[in-house]
Amino acid sequence: MAAAAMTVDYVPATQLPALLDDPRVLAIFGFHAGAAAPACTDPRYLQVGLQAYGAPQLEVWRSRTPVRSGRDGHGVAWASDGALMFGALQIDETAAGGILGGSQQAYTQLLAALARHGYPHLLRIWNYLDAITEGEGDQERYRQFCVGRARGIGTIDAATLPAATAIGRVDGVRVLQVYWLAARAPGIPLENPRQVSAYRYPRQYGPQPPSFARAMLAAPGSELPLLLSGTASVVGHHTLHADCTARQLEETFTNFDALIGAARQHAPGLPPQFGANSRLKVYVRDRAEMAQVEQQLSQHLGPQVPRMLLHATVCRRDLRVEIDGVHGG
Repeated sequence: MAAAAMTVDYVPATQLPALLDDPRVLAIFGFHAGAAAPACTDPRYLQVGLQAYGAPQLEVWRSRTPVRSGRDGHGVAWASDGALMFGALQIDETAAGGILGGSQQAYTQLLAALARHGYPHLLRIWNYLDAITEGEGDQERYRQFCVGRARGIGTIDAATLPAATAIGRVDGVRVLQVYWLAARAPGIPLENPRQVSAYRYPRQYGPQPPSFARAMLAAPGSELPLLLSGTASVVGHHTLHADCTARQLEETFTNFDALIGAARQHAPGLPPQFGANSRLKVYVRDRAEMAQVEQQLSQHLGPQVPRMLLHATVCRRDLRVEIDGVHGG
């Protein structure tokens, strides 16, 4: 079995035609909300309905070897290189009976696709849905999503949960977008020593705890970066600094320091801090604060860390910002 290898980069949206001609491109993600989105039918391309701050960028996953791609007749767009698989599903919530039914359907189809294609080990998954915190109590859309996701997964095994992000779009389109990275070989899921594992959250966060790990290292011998889940200003299981975006950003980076430290126990060669081989997506709830967030990121990270700011809502109403991405590799 070939060792898994992949790089992640952010490039100007104008490079899309050239990227589609590159046989080593595993996946491309566009972040242009609304009519500005380019039309593209290539199964490696997914348009996410989030608006980027500044000039539009693409996120690009590149393999070391040529990839095959297609649509498998079950609603899954896919690309694979023999060691890694990209897959994507888009579920119409109305047809599925709402977000609970949509997420259950998505995860049922996702797991079936992994078996069909022969990539049984989920490493990383992204979930984008409109109005993620709409609804009260257990009827909140994120809580309903978590219930449906768990039903679609079936038996929850913490040792195999992937790193993950669940973020709210603000486009009003009730289509659940789920995409993932899977592998032939299992990775190493990681937890943050400053945080309660999400799958152990108490009942106050809903009838079904979220089902994900805080980060994922690929199998030993692989050449992939550390895959970072959506991370925010949460210590233990409590939100901190609900009234201040700047302090939430500081707490988020403290969490990343702890998470990278946990990863370095398995992979000592990982850099201890973000740098030129890191890529970060920063989700900001209040569009009016995006310039302020970019200024703080510039002070904290400098110009050497590529990043993308996206207008989005986080899965708790008292969280103002969340960050995911990759590190090292």
